[in-house]
Amino acid sequence: MISHFTQFTRKFSAFPVLAMVVVLFLSLQLNAQSKKAAENAAFNEKCLKCHGQSKYKYTNPESGTEVTKKMYMETIINRSQFAESNHKNFKCTDCHSADYDTFPHPGHLRMEAMYACNDCHGGDEAYAKFKFEEIESEFQASVHATKHSEDFNCWMCHNPHTYKINVRSDEKIKDIVAYDNAICLNCHADITEYQMLTDKVNPNIVQKHDWLPNQALHFKNVRCIECHARTNDSILVAHNVQPKAKAVRRCVECHSTNSILMASLYKYKVQEVRSKAGFYNGVIMNEGYVIGANRNYYLGLLSLIMFGCVAGGILIHASLRILKRKK
Repeated sequence: MISHFTQFTRKFSAFPVLAMVVVLFLSLQLNAQSKKAAENAAFNEKCLKCHGQSKYKYTNPESGTEVTKKMYMETIINRSQFAESNHKNFKCTDCHSADYDTFPHPGHLRMEAMYACNDCHGGDEAYAKFKFEEIESEFQASVHATKHSEDFNCWMCHNPHTYKINVRSDEKIKDIVAYDNAICLNCHADITEYQMLTDKVNPNIVQKHDWLPNQALHFKNVRCIECHARTNDSILVAHNVQPKAKAVRRCVECHSTNSILMASLYKYKVQEVRSKAGFYNGVIMNEGYVIGANRNYYLGLLSLIMFGCVAGGILIHASLRILKRKK
């Protein structure tokens, strides 16, 4: 009996030791990651010393004088936005040539090929849930790729220095709408950016959508891709942007119980609710109310109370008349 008890206590006394080993391992790993992030940040500061502001200074080796120059707008990196982005822990030379470590930068570096998303994320199990390969296939079928070929790449929409995926959640739908629409408007509302790919006149977004009732509300609460991209429930955001002739123009596409918003803007909440306790529109659209597409819990409750009061009033009235007749 004593030997069995001794074995039992020895067996379970090992768990605190094992837990301590796991905690120690994780803390060492986190410390290593933090140290690497700090080293990368210090390295990047050498680049941001110039690229993090609107002007830079250098000493002219010929004259020995200090020269101040303006930094080109497209090469200025916003420090705070980069610090909040998904790529914040990388060194600049993880994506750009190591030769950029010298100044002046060699001229030929301006011709270096840009990495695409799949060059880093494709085939990596750590990113499998984001389905980058499927996104790439969708993009290749989109009007952006078919019309502009290699001139149009990932970075046209997703700035690698500011991109953050954590904005895509169901906590604040309006933030998602504003973030995604800003990507589209970066070209479609800016003639300079628009004509980098075409000589066509940039259409006036407001005039082109003047058929929309309550246009301002639509722009504020719905993303461009809801009407301009083919929905795909298996990836986070649809990338198969369609030609304007195929854009959604029928109100019933959104304002119905089979609203396309359930497979696009609100699909994250739909999936979450389905996995937990079934489907209920009022819960899914907790931040918005789409007429014809979902019920509002409070309006539904109010209608039930009103119906109950009316039914109760009729019942009381009928009961009193019956009692009065009997008398």
